[in-house]
Amino acid sequence: MDVMGDKATLFETGRFVQPPSEESTRDEMGDMGEAAEEVRLRLAAETGDTEAISVLGAMLLRRGDLDGAEPHLRAATAAGDRAAANNLGVLLHQRGYPEEAAGWWRIAAVAGSAAAAHALGRHHRERGDEPAAEYWLRQSAEQGHALGAYALADLLEHRGDAGSGQWMRAAAERGHREAAYRLARALDRKAAHEDGNGPDNAVEEIEQWYRQAAARGHRRAALHLGAILEKRGELKEAGRWYLTSAKDGEARAACALGFLLRDAGDTESAAVWWLRAAQDGDGNAANALGALHAERGETQTAERWYRAALDAGDDNGAYNLGLLCAEQGRTAQAEQWYRRAAYAGHREAANALAILLLQGGDTSGAEPWFSKAAEAGSVDAAFNLGILHAGRGEGPTALRWYERAAAAGHTEAALQVGIARLRDGDEQEAERHLRCAAGGGSSEAAYRLATVLDARRPPEPAHELGEVVHEKTECEEWYERAASQGHRRAQVRVGMLAAARGDVVEAARWYRAAAEAGSRNGAFNLGLLLAREGSEPEAAVWWTRAADAGHGRAALRLALVYARRGELAEGQKWADRAVALGPAEVTERAGRLRDALREELSA
Repeated sequence: MDVMGDKATLFETGRFVQPPSEESTRDEMGDMGEAAEEVRLRLAAETGDTEAISVLGAMLLRRGDLDGAEPHLRAATAAGDRAAANNLGVLLHQRGYPEEAAGWWRIAAVAGSAAAAHALGRHHRERGDEPAAEYWLRQSAEQGHALGAYALADLLEHRGDAGSGQWMRAAAERGHREAAYRLARALDRKAAHEDGNGPDNAVEEIEQWYRQAAARGHRRAALHLGAILEKRGELKEAGRWYLTSAKDGEARAACALGFLLRDAGDTESAAVWWLRAAQDGDGNAANALGALHAERGETQTAERWYRAALDAGDDNGAYNLGLLCAEQGRTAQAEQWYRRAAYAGHREAANALAILLLQGGDTSGAEPWFSKAAEAGSVDAAFNLGILHAGRGEGPTALRWYERAAAAGHTEAALQVGIARLRDGDEQEAERHLRCAAGGGSSEAAYRLATVLDARRPPEPAHELGEVVHEKTECEEWYERAASQGHRRAQVRVGMLAAARGDVVEAARWYRAAAEAGSRNGAFNLGLLLAREGSEPEAAVWWTRAADAGHGRAALRLALVYARRGELAEGQKWADRAVALGPAEVTERAGRLRDALREELSA
């Protein structure tokens, strides 16, 4: 059991300067000064000075000299010194006589000693007498005793009494570091429950109490203060508090410091702190070490650390083992680890397990795991369920899962919802989802959004030479965004818009980009542009590429080129190709050209 009254506040006579906290006071005098003071006190005690006798007893008690302290404390107590009575109670408690100690504490407490009332309150609480404990702790707290206020708050909080907060705050305001930490945690939990919608001054107060506790050496407060500062972007100060906490043995702070160092590019130092945290049982740090070794290709070491994380109770260890085995093609082992993590409630492991089962053809086995992961909040699992149901032709069910994933910010899900709404004719909802998906980086969504906006545009007036080129519309900007991301149809469309503005160079650039990426329309349009510029041989090269990819108009153009050159057999070959490829208009024209070429060849 802890020393009653705490050595920091044992000597409450006012003859010693005491900080109002639970920390042990430091003797500010050197060894020689303390020896001289002891000599002075002994001389005064020999003359019967009660105050000197009490202080001498307290000095010896603090030093651990119980045999030397006891007679002085008893003598001062007999002379009516309440501080001596309190300290005598502490001495007897240390000797293993709690009931006798309580008797002296009661005498001192009745005489007005706040420290004795605190010690007596704790004595009664440990014996299960909560009414008596509350009475004496309240006496202590109301006299301004920090330890009494904290102990009273702890007792009331244990009982669920709303008054606990008042006394916890009082203890914190008097410098009690654990009270400051617990007050900060309570305010922090309240803010989290309110989903961060509390006032700014609440956040400032939380930080203030964490800072107070951390400054007094509370390692968990330093950890939480570091986390607040890191979230705010004040990384340098966050690192200092993490370091302080980590050096005091807080494994979570060592782990957080490791991530901070890694993000700053100092992987080696990060590994040192992760190792320290992992050795102290931090599963997150063990996982980080595993990932670090996996990146280096040291799979055996990575596996060892993932297993250490699992042993520390971190289910991410099993999930990471599954990922490691899957990368190595060890499918059976991957499934085993995924299952272990999934059964423990790891939602991403459940999603990964479902994907593994689906890849193995076990659709019925995959669906429940997708559902479990999605219900647990996995956005990817919700999207995967949409794909699963869409593949079965269950459109409405698929759409519900897509909408759920889209609401959580899944880009591809938002695209699928947008496409479905376009199909249903709900252009407004389609636009909303396409904007979300395009904003999330989907080139297909950007292209489809541009087509929606393009359909609403009034026709542009004909471009005239010397006319100032108009500013780009929003739909053009979306086309260009999709095109810059490599979307071939968007590249063709941007080329067409540039050509319509008379910007031949820009049009050729985008057509060429699309053609080189495999777009037959891009190749055909590039050919048209080159032919108009007088480069028919180069145009024929691109038309050949387009025709080989199934573009009927490109085949017809080639037939005409070869016919003009007098290469009738080659022209007939491409005319045949154009007839086969279509569309109807091309088939008709190519048929007439083919017949004419046949007659010419047979003449």
